[in-house]
Amino acid sequence: MTSLPHIGFIGLGNMGGPMCLRLLAAGYAVTAFDLDRDALGKVIAAGAAAASSARDCAARADVFLTSLPRPDHVESVMAGEKGALRSLRKGSIWIDLTTNRNELLLRLAEQAPAGVSVMDCPVTGAVDGARNGNLTLFAGGSKASFERVEPILENLGMVVHCGGLGTGNVVKLVTNQLWFISAAAIGEGFATGLANGVELGTLWRAIQNSVGDSFVVRHDAPSIFAGHYDPSFSLDLCLKDLRLIQELNRNVQAALPMTTAAEGAFALAASRYGAGAAELHVVKRIEDDAGLSMRLAGDWVPHWEK
Repeated sequence: MTSLPHIGFIGLGNMGGPMCLRLLAAGYAVTAFDLDRDALGKVIAAGAAAASSARDCAARADVFLTSLPRPDHVESVMAGEKGALRSLRKGSIWIDLTTNRNELLLRLAEQAPAGVSVMDCPVTGAVDGARNGNLTLFAGGSKASFERVEPILENLGMVVHCGGLGTGNVVKLVTNQLWFISAAAIGEGFATGLANGVELGTLWRAIQNSVGDSFVVRHDAPSIFAGHYDPSFSLDLCLKDLRLIQELNRNVQAALPMTTAAEGAFALAASRYGAGAAELHVVKRIEDDAGLSMRLAGDWVPHWEK
């Protein structure tokens, strides 16, 4: 190719906005759209062109990216006579960065215009990963499509080709399955240590240098210590992903009690603090019930500011 492909980008929230900015910084021409005018304004200020609608955004794109909170948002944007899917040009590729429902993704792929390729590519790594290009991206789709878009996606982080269409979503949901279990468990571990006389800072350092270490221990525990519990992701989004995980688990011919317990822990936190509360309120519920404080003095810079 003699020039970079034109990017269309819809969904400029906590994750999509930083990803769009990284593509602009890499030199891609980007047309963007979001119902949030402030979010759209940030990428326009960085050099993006504003689309008048989702369909307009899709019609201009060689590679069209969607980064939306939930499957129903993807369906609303893409499906039907007035959906953006029908506006994609022959030879273009739609990459859905949303953590999505496979049934919906496969159904939309069947409705794509002739000559339009579809890939799923959900991401992990939180807002700091999106800002700094340190995400991990789980790509599902044909090898040919993957090879076309890999140079674009590498501007966002490490890209793993997981297999055919839909496998990216499966891998992402498995990683979230393990995250949710760990996030629920870390509060229990901290509570056990504190209730039995161990200072929280000592406990945290010990865990980091033990078999108990994890991404949650290193990346997420500071949000507990600071007391904001990471508002970049909400309990309702955790529960949305847990429902998608349980849909996949129907294909497993065995009981999976850890996942079921994690779903119950997040549901209990949502009933206590509201579905829009920050994700690590799953730990605050333990603090409140046990009468413990997990505040720890330190310069805990929120990850979305790093």
